[in-house]
Amino acid sequence: MQTDEMILVNEFCMHHQIDISFVQSLQQSGLIEVIQTEEKLCVPRDQLPELEKMMRLYYEMDINMEGIETITYLLNRMNTMQQEIIQLNNRLQQYENKQGED
Repeated sequence: MQTDEMILVNEFCMHHQIDISFVQSLQQSGLIEVIQTEEKLCVPRDQLPELEKMMRLYYEMDINMEGIETITYLLNRMNTMQQEIIQLNNRLQQYENKQGED
């Protein structure tokens, strides 16, 4: 991954005034990917919205790491189910359209 697609963890933490150990805890929990390049920790840019969401849950809403893991799991599960509903609705519409043509 190119360096312009990465955010330095140190800079992110300084900007948001948070401790680096929070990002490391997220990594250990498997919630975000942290990549080490030339002795610097980096987060892929596409994970920045998720990282910021988890940061708000932890620091602003005082939700512990286990709570963040649970919330993340449930949100991912809900998104998956919504995608399945969309696919099923699309298939149902195709079926109903074929029935109307006959």
